[in-house]
Amino acid sequence: MNLFTTIAEMRAASRAARQAGRRLGFVPTMGALHEGHLSLVRAARACCDAVTASIFVNPTQFGPTEDLAKYPRSFERDRAMLEREGVDLLFAPFVEEMYPAGAVTWVTVDELSSKLDGRSRPGHFRGVTTVVSKLFHIVEPDAAFFGQKDAAQVAVIRRMVRDLNFPVEIVVCPIVREPDGLAMSSRNAYLSPTQRKQALVLHRSLARVEKLAECGERSAKQLIAAGREEFSREKLSRQELTGHERSGKDVFAEVKLDYFAIVDPDTLDPVDDISNGALVAVAALVGSTRLIDNILINRSNP
Repeated sequence: MNLFTTIAEMRAASRAARQAGRRLGFVPTMGALHEGHLSLVRAARACCDAVTASIFVNPTQFGPTEDLAKYPRSFERDRAMLEREGVDLLFAPFVEEMYPAGAVTWVTVDELSSKLDGRSRPGHFRGVTTVVSKLFHIVEPDAAFFGQKDAAQVAVIRRMVRDLNFPVEIVVCPIVREPDGLAMSSRNAYLSPTQRKQALVLHRSLARVEKLAECGERSAKQLIAAGREEFSREKLSRQELTGHERSGKDVFAEVKLDYFAIVDPDTLDPVDDISNGALVAVAALVGSTRLIDNILINRSNP
């Protein structure tokens, strides 16, 4: 695996791969890799001749009160993992390389960028689309691989690619979960043991909605109410702890629901009826850690 830290080196290497007739797959990451990231690499290897990955903790997608400084960084571990998975090219630029002094240009996808996570994290998607567009220009991949866990991000990037005519196929891969259902995330490392258990309410809420949908419920309003009820039950279970149990510090880690929404997966607009398919998305703070999860409900058979 070849490592590049400058744009010029990365651009030359990817162009050489394409000139050799190789289909180039690209997996952008912020490091702190887990099985979810590796599943994207494997998907890229399955349908591409060469695979490029990037490791870059993008500062412009973090808000002023968010976790940029403490975001987990484990470059040597991540590098070894990518090499074992057969990645051919690794791009790991410094911030100064990606954002030269005095840079004032942004890529913004209007409207979509203010929905779901964009509503809760103003400016987040502007940072995402700016850095992804820069990476696409540098790597020039034939296909880029993203995880379904970041469903709102996927919708925003797909719209950017369409609107700006990027010659890249966006491939979305399934969510990878822990055995108990928790969606894999680099931020899971922040959770204490008690918080880790409380975080399962995100998956439980989605599972309940999925079951109700399978049983014939089509009203988004009713399904949202059922999903939110799971968070109310989690709060009740904490209140019912005995005095002895409440003596532990992290027992009081709050699970604060940010949103529970049922939307069109492409526009992120709310839907009233799920008969034509929908994205069920949830975000919550577990302690100070923000987690997201979602499921896709397919169109009903005619």
